[in-house]
Amino acid sequence: MEWSACLDEYEKLVIRMNTPRVVIDNAVCPKATLVKVDSARKHGILLEAVQVLTDLNLIIKKAYISSDGRFFMDVFHVTDLNGNKLADEKVMNYIEQSLGTIHYSRPPVFNGLTALELTGTDRVGLLSEVFAVLADLECDVVDAKVWTHNGRIASLIYVKDCNSGSPIEDSQQIVRIEARLRNVLKGDNDIRSAKTSISMAVTHTERRLHQMMFADRDYERKPILGFNADSPVVTVQNWVERGYSVVNVQCKDRMKLLFDVVCTLTDMDYVVYHATIKTASDKAYLEFYIKHSDGTPINSEPERHRVIQCLQAAVERRASEGVRLELCTSDRQGLLADVTRTFRENGLNVTRAEISTSTDTALNVFYVTDEMGNPADTKIIESVREKIGMSNLKVKELPLLTSHQEAEREEQGVGVAGTMLLSLLSLVRKNLYNLGLIRSYS
Repeated sequence: MEWSACLDEYEKLVIRMNTPRVVIDNAVCPKATLVKVDSARKHGILLEAVQVLTDLNLIIKKAYISSDGRFFMDVFHVTDLNGNKLADEKVMNYIEQSLGTIHYSRPPVFNGLTALELTGTDRVGLLSEVFAVLADLECDVVDAKVWTHNGRIASLIYVKDCNSGSPIEDSQQIVRIEARLRNVLKGDNDIRSAKTSISMAVTHTERRLHQMMFADRDYERKPILGFNADSPVVTVQNWVERGYSVVNVQCKDRMKLLFDVVCTLTDMDYVVYHATIKTASDKAYLEFYIKHSDGTPINSEPERHRVIQCLQAAVERRASEGVRLELCTSDRQGLLADVTRTFRENGLNVTRAEISTSTDTALNVFYVTDEMGNPADTKIIESVREKIGMSNLKVKELPLLTSHQEAEREEQGVGVAGTMLLSLLSLVRKNLYNLGLIRSYS
């Protein structure tokens, strides 16, 4: 025990002596801002670095991750949402300060709020029932995120008491909230798996949603017939000579993709030693060299299959299905209950939601489909907008592919699957032959 304590103290000393060094450079790359971080290695530090960037809604175009012994180096090529280099000095200073203190990272602060965690079987109108219960119990929803995947729903809702504006601490009120919400989640056929919990604990919302869906085993899917070009392709192979497991992910590129994958690997207790992330057109190629926290690679076929399932689920959870509707209006008690009830009454199903309030203004985003999960009818969308307010509820279309991207997709034709496989094999061979290529980036 004494020797173990000495090692722990040595680890702390290494961290204190090696405060992360952060370099932000706009001159190296013509199309992106380079953000470089190097410091003492600590489990989860890669996730913390990625989290800083993605929480600012920055797009990570490329990344090179390498750790050697007790030290690591991460290089990110980032742009803003418009694809431009970073120009705001305040943003760059914030990045430098935040990355420079990731050894002592702090969770997001939701002062004066109570956190509600809900998981269960998804169904049309469920969210409407949840918000109706909260309104009836005089709970004011300040912030919330809702994800659905494989027929499951996970939601993290931050509330306060409508009358006092304080967190809900009365034990009897907490019991009532949990009981009412649990009954809603159970419905007619989810008696065992519906879960509710109330906590004052604070964590990163999106990481917690991944953890909740992982614990709910949403990754255990039924076989899907046919080929979906947008489905993530994940492969896992062992490099026996070096003791690594090599994980490749190829999928459609989108915001926060790297965060979702790294978050899942970290929470599954894998350590990323080296990684290369590249994006081209609308595709993303991610390659990771990982081990267990005890230094061993993936050691069984069931484990390999589980990693593939979990990473596929991590990519798909945030995939935006349906029409994006943005609600911006004055906040009031019962607003969410009324809006989501209108969705339900018109046969719209909410597949994902992001709720927030700022200075008494509700800023909410909903992704909706019809009851069967198909694209919602335009006439129904317009009818819903008329009832809620045309100026308050707006349709935000996803960006269309450029003609150049369309041409690339047409050239791939029916050979998409073969091209993807060859690309993956090429990436694996290249990196397995000379892992030093990853270490050499600076």
